[in-house]
Amino acid sequence: MSPLSHRRRFTRIMLGVPLALLAMEPARSNPIEALLADAQKPLHDDELWVLVDDAEATLSVFRGHTVIERFFPVSLGRSGAKPERLRGGNVTPLGEFRVNRFNHESRWHIFIGIDYPTPEHARMALESGVFTEQDYQAFMRHRHRYGQPPQNTILGGAIGIHGIGGGDPEIHNRFHWTEGCVAVTNEQIERLAELVDIGTRVVIR
Repeated sequence: MSPLSHRRRFTRIMLGVPLALLAMEPARSNPIEALLADAQKPLHDDELWVLVDDAEATLSVFRGHTVIERFFPVSLGRSGAKPERLRGGNVTPLGEFRVNRFNHESRWHIFIGIDYPTPEHARMALESGVFTEQDYQAFMRHRHRYGQPPQNTILGGAIGIHGIGGGDPEIHNRFHWTEGCVAVTNEQIERLAELVDIGTRVVIR
């Protein structure tokens, strides 16, 4: 097994310890896990969609069921990938998203934004007590009015897929280093930007 695999496996084990303790608490519904059960397949045979796999450290672009591009390794948040994310927590959110913006002048070379937080993340925040009912209603009003989620709630925002910019490729190859985004190399983000468009579905599992 490569040093990269050892490093990333160790990170996942350490991040999983608190989850094991939480498992002793009464279980509550997790709409993200339920959503992911159905999201990891194409909506139709010709759909172009993206799958980011935390366990494999890969980003795969599919046309229907066929992989047309696969990037490895990708870097995720320094605190891992989880269904629930709070602002400043350096966690990559799990779930099903849509590409909603491009920034070709990003410090990260190219930034492809996704529509985090989704209504499912907002509902989970309400059920866990992170959102009040007023917070949840304000979130839904903003999304309905502007067609995009607010980026200034306790759940954070500005999540997307980007390159490494002027960063160190060796660090990218060995560590999860982002604040919650998915990072690929500059060459890979250029290729990805050629393939995806506004509305492309992105699944992070």
